[in-house]
Amino acid sequence: MSDHIRNTGPMLASPRCDAKTRTSGTCRSPAVHGKKRCRMHGDAPGSGAPRANQNARKHGQFTRNAIAERRQIQTLLGEARRLLEEMK
Repeated sequence: MSDHIRNTGPMLASPRCDAKTRTSGTCRSPAVHGKKRCRMHGDAPGSGAPRANQNARKHGQFTRNAIAERRQIQTLLGEARRLLEEMK
């Protein structure tokens, strides 16, 4: 052991992340400066990619138009299945 005195007071006094863990507890990591969450739980308001992030549009699978088109296809398939069941 060394005789060095550790200054851990500011670290222990810093605000903590308010994210819930898988075991229903709270995260014990310190929050990022000016945010409510730690660096691992960055889903706090104001974090994450910008709204028109061009880097996230590599294949277009999760654009609003693609999601809406998939929902329309799902409803059309559901109606077709119900029609086939009625015909039996």
